[in-house]
Amino acid sequence: MAVYKVSYVIIDSKEPGSIINQERLPQVGDHVLLRHKKLEVLEVLELIPPRGDFHYIHVTCRLLPKKPALKK
Repeated sequence: MAVYKVSYVIIDSKEPGSIINQERLPQVGDHVLLRHKKLEVLEVLELIPPRGDFHYIHVTCRLLPKKPALKK
């Protein structure tokens, strides 16, 4: 089974990114949750060729705007 070591970078934000091991390759347009923040994947790049079952991936994301609270 492939393991994707994914480096997430959040553009236009002071939020730190993260490096996560995943079993699924992220795709452009995916929504991910990191540190309670919802992000949209903008770019997916392979950093280096795979080594065995390990794939090294860079993902550029943006913060998704918070939905306004519903008024009662």
